[in-house]
Amino acid sequence: MINKTTQDVRISSIEGLKSPAELASAYPISPENAERICSFRSEVNSIIKGEDRRMLAVIGPCSIHDPAAAIDYAERLKGLSDKVSDVFRVVMRTYFEKPRTALGWRGLIVDPDMDGSYDIEKGLVIARKLLIDITEIGLPVGCEVLDPIIPQYTDELMSWSSIGARTTESQTHRALASGLSVAVGFKNSTSGDLTAAVNACKSAKEPASFIGVERNGQIAVFHSSGNDCYHMILRGGDNGPNYYEDDVEEAKKMMSSLGLEPRIVIDCSHQNSRKDYRRQKRVLRSIVDQVRWGEDRIRGFMLESNIKEGCQKIGEDLSALEYGVSVTDACIGWEETERIVLHAADIIRKAYTEGTSEEIL
Repeated sequence: MINKTTQDVRISSIEGLKSPAELASAYPISPENAERICSFRSEVNSIIKGEDRRMLAVIGPCSIHDPAAAIDYAERLKGLSDKVSDVFRVVMRTYFEKPRTALGWRGLIVDPDMDGSYDIEKGLVIARKLLIDITEIGLPVGCEVLDPIIPQYTDELMSWSSIGARTTESQTHRALASGLSVAVGFKNSTSGDLTAAVNACKSAKEPASFIGVERNGQIAVFHSSGNDCYHMILRGGDNGPNYYEDDVEEAKKMMSSLGLEPRIVIDCSHQNSRKDYRRQKRVLRSIVDQVRWGEDRIRGFMLESNIKEGCQKIGEDLSALEYGVSVTDACIGWEETERIVLHAADIIRKAYTEGTSEEIL
């Protein structure tokens, strides 16, 4: 019997939530989609491990808040993906949770109505349906893993995942990453320090045991086998960008020093672009140049992109929100996305055909 004088003293109410199995039963994955996801994961894993020389291209909105716009974007991205599939495996960035330094909208899963009502079950339904629909369009999906329970609702649909800069140091997330069904990238700390990300890769690579929720909702102890598709994500820090050659060399050395295979994905946004979305093309240009000169440890890049460029604030009148514009970090628009990705693909394709500049020299 609960003693109300000592337990839940600051809990105002408790609401029941459908179990992962119940939600999966209501919104199942078709056999065809399951086969598609397995194929996507195999491609992503091979790229991360260096078995496939193509690059991973994680492209999409900073966060998804409008399901209709997300489908619109996915259909555009699928067309672009088909044009560059020989050099890039495009994964749509489908971020539904937003970590906050202080306060702010926490993402579609936590607050789908964007009004502080926190209808989390509704958010889980919308997110699961979107992941299914986008995968059926023919795109792999990638999510940031923030809440340690939510992956039980989405893990079977993902083809790639990341752990954010604010949670890379969390032992809970490192253990969780060791048991995820997909490749996982750890971002360097917001300060720019790489130590936490390197240690996180080392930790996630090894078997772990942690408390979690089974598909039926039962609390259980999970024993993982370790995640061999770990990688580091360079996203810049307080002291500036870290996508340059020297930064990549340092990341490689740090990973090697711990017995890890150096695998690096570079985030073109955040501090690497100095929080100016228009500078993302500069970062991508540097990545392409490094790869063209023979840097094979860079396994991919990330772009924050939306239908329209920029960002907007969430006001009281949600009907006033502009379609296809981010409500979190500012993004490049679709035309710019298509232009720089096609250009990058052309350069990489030429390097594949003629040999890297290092080989030519």
